[in-house]
Parts: sequence; structure tokens; C-alpha cells
Amino acid sequence: MRKFGIIGIGHVGVTIAYTLVTKGIADELVLIDTNEGKAVAEQLDLEDAQARLDTTTQIKIQNYADLSDADIVFMTAGKIDAAKESGNRWAEFEYTSASVKNIAPQLKASGFNGIVIDTTNPCDAITQYLQQSTGLSTSQVFGTGTFLDTARMQRVVSEQFDTNSKNVAGYTLGEHGDSQFVAWSSVQVNSHPLEEFAKQQGQVLDYTALEKEIRLGGWSVYQGKGYTSFGIATCAVKLAEAVLSDAKLECPVSCYNEEFDTYIGQSAVIGKNGVEFVNTIPLTDDEKASFKNSAETIKEKFATM
Repeated sequence: MRKFGIIGIGHVGVTIAYTLVTKGIADELVLIDTNEGKAVAEQLDLEDAQARLDTTTQIKIQNYADLSDADIVFMTAGKIDAAKESGNRWAEFEYTSASVKNIAPQLKASGFNGIVIDTTNPCDAITQYLQQSTGLSTSQVFGTGTFLDTARMQRVVSEQFDTNSKNVAGYTLGEHGDSQFVAWSSVQVNSHPLEEFAKQQGQVLDYTALEKEIRLGGWSVYQGKGYTSFGIATCAVKLAEAVLSDAKLECPVSCYNEEFDTYIGQSAVIGKNGVEFVNTIPLTDDEKASFKNSAETIKEKFATM
């Protein structure tokens, strides 16, 4: 029995729900939202879809007690308008921190002891608060972090070289926010180091322009359709599948960093226990400085929570 819960069924939450149901990943799904009418509507719509699917998912709504035996809970509650208006993910902080202060005790009281995957912004701070307030281990609670930002980097670099984004490897690290950075020393195209591949192609890399395009990618989606959903939901579901299948998937997520005592986007291995271990990767001195700066930025803002 593969059982999931989704807390917050706005654009991201409902896209995760639709993916779980239509791909036949979930045997049971619990939807919880502050708007009960929305929860009822999404339950009915998903149930209608199942008459034309080859799989069946049992869908329940609005009861934290139903999460007691869930394998994975997605935390997706948010207020996207705040970020859109200001262009700053931390604009959601006041709203989302208040939401989590209400949600976490109810999740804890349910007896839930599975894995929490957080997409709520600001992702690093909210994920850390969820871990601390639920009492779950740091392995059990992690966020999508820079997993999506890394995908955006892959897209931008692939466009630069007219290749498939799956052929680009490497990491965007740090805060899922303004202080994030691309660890360019880690980036490869078609298994070649980026600088080497660029020379082979006769191209000169403009890292400043590439970084700008990567950073603006998310905001372009926000401005165009008012929210993001497909990219982040796909990241969340992929992480959930890694947990269920004990895939030992190595990827960047927001998880606890002992050195800086904060949650931050870094390479980790995801399996049946959640974060199996943090995977320390080599960085240049400048990249180490950027990582430290990002960690300090997160800690400073988290302290205001």
C-alpha cells in the first residue's frame, strides 16, 4: 500500500495529486486544504478521471488522522501572490510560517512517522521549521530545494549547446532563492567538463549571462501564468518515487547541513529513509564562499521566524 498525503492543494499540490493518480503511483491519497470546498472539488475531479484510468487510487480528504500511516506527506501550502508581487520568495515567509505553525502540530498529533517532502517557500526555512516542530529526524524531512533550480540550469546550458537537458549534469546549490549559485566546476555536457566542451564547440561562456537566465527562469513562469507547477511538482514526485523504491538517487535537495547548522540546497542521496546521507562534492574556493554566504543568509532569515 503506497499512501501519500498532500497538505495544501493549490497549483503545486493539485499537480502532484494529478501526477500520483494518473501515473498509478498512489494506492491511497489524502488531500488537506484550508478551503474545504476546494478539497471536495479536487477529490471529485480526480475520482471522475479514474473511470478512464487503468489504476485506482482511494482518495480521502480533510482529516489529519488519515495521515498516521502515510508513507510520504507533501507540504505544498503557500501564497504565491506574495512572491509574484515582490519578486522575492521570502515575501511568502510571514504567511507560510504562520500556516506551518498551525499544520505541524496536527501532523505530529496524527502519529505520522514517514517522510515529509516540502515545496513551500521559502523552502529551506520552512523545511527546517517542519523538522523541528514535528520532531521527525533530519533524514525524514527534506525539501525540493535547488532540485528545480538545477533543472533550470540544465535547460539553459542545453539550449546554449543545442543538446538535451538530460545530457547536462551538475548542481545549483544553496538557498532556493536569491543567494543560490551554480557550481560551474561541477557542470558537464555530454560527460565533458563544461569549459572543455565549450572550447570543443568554439564557444565562449558568459557565466554572468547564464546565471541571470537561470535565476530569471522561475520568475518568467510566474509572470507569464501567475504560478509555477509542472517543474516543481515533477521534482517532488521524482523524490517521492526515490523514497518508495529506495533508489539511492543522488541529487540536490534542501536538507540539514551540520557545518552551518541549517537546511540548505546541497547534494544528497535519497532512499527509503529519506536523506540517506549528504554527498559532499568538491567545490572551488569561490563556490565554497558562495555556499557559506547562502547558508548565513538562510540562518539570518530563519532566526526571524
